[in-house]
Amino acid sequence: MFPTAMPESDAPRPAGAGRALRSGFSTGTAAAAAAQGAFYELLGLPCPSRVEVALPGGGTLSIPLARHGRAGSRGEAVVIKDAGDDPDVTHGAEIGVWVGWATGPGPGERLEIAGGPGVGRVTKPGLPVAVGEPAVNPVPRRMLRQALSQVWEAHGHGRPLQLRLEIFVPRGEELARHTLNPRLGIVGGISILGTTGLVRPYSHAAWRATIVAALKVARAQGRREAVFTTGGRSEAALRGLRPELPPECFVLMGDYVRFSLRAAAHLGFRRVTVGAFFGKAVKMAQGFGQTHASRGLVDFAVLGRWVGAATGDSLLAREAARANTVRQVLEMLPPAAKEKVAQEVGGRLLTALRLYAGPELQLSVVILDYDGLRRWQGEG
Repeated sequence: MFPTAMPESDAPRPAGAGRALRSGFSTGTAAAAAAQGAFYELLGLPCPSRVEVALPGGGTLSIPLARHGRAGSRGEAVVIKDAGDDPDVTHGAEIGVWVGWATGPGPGERLEIAGGPGVGRVTKPGLPVAVGEPAVNPVPRRMLRQALSQVWEAHGHGRPLQLRLEIFVPRGEELARHTLNPRLGIVGGISILGTTGLVRPYSHAAWRATIVAALKVARAQGRREAVFTTGGRSEAALRGLRPELPPECFVLMGDYVRFSLRAAAHLGFRRVTVGAFFGKAVKMAQGFGQTHASRGLVDFAVLGRWVGAATGDSLLAREAARANTVRQVLEMLPPAAKEKVAQEVGGRLLTALRLYAGPELQLSVVILDYDGLRRWQGEG
């Protein structure tokens, strides 16, 4: 996912007494739903008032269309983004899609994805989408393709799908000023985001309570080791690296690094492993006890000094200090330098975590690169 904004669940709004927080859906899900509605219109088929969008993790979500119709030779539909009880800057925004037939040579399947008014364009390297492309993340791109194929196949079309899709967001450029997009070189509008398709309500108290509950369950099973991860992908990677551990040992800490380590020490754990992708690892190593985007950004000048210390290469150090994202730093490093820099970050990460864990808790760290493979592992 682009770190282009405070995440789509970044404006905590507490639930009312006794009321559960309501989930919402991402801009990627909104775009996929709008694309489906626009495709119905392009095909001249009756367009439903709600469409079913397949979610990346399985299951579907029923999304209402705010409006739909024809726009010249293209189909058009608009969805109102709903972030649930945790709205971010895009809550209530119109996410629209125009769908038309692709032109040009080639008999095979083709889906062209363009950014219309209000959708940002990538101008700097280091993000999961190439420079010059619309800021539509890889998972939403897959969701868009699946949403269109779903309609195409359901109505018996046997020939390859050849479409041009353009996403537009009224007021998108204005909304983007309240995100991190300008700082990351995404110009002209917002990004189309989402890794699960959903926006989970973000309650600090509820998340902390969940961490404690998970740790207590593990202790009740006699476990004295916990593996903390920052998200689903890092947890899956750590489970693969530690298959001997039972499921209750794995605890999703999210951004709550300091809180989780102190809770583990307080509850009598003997050993904790922290697993994170390189970007989160750098934030923790720089002293972020809470790694949420709202708490600040990586200091690239400091990271540049670490690169220089690890590699002895002053040119690499300067390039790292000027980088746009931590991912870009990792990608610019030669293979041998990646290992050295990961080791440098890992050592500093262990030192930072020790401040939260206290002297008794045994600590180990696993740093993952962006394909989920282990980049560095150490203890301290």
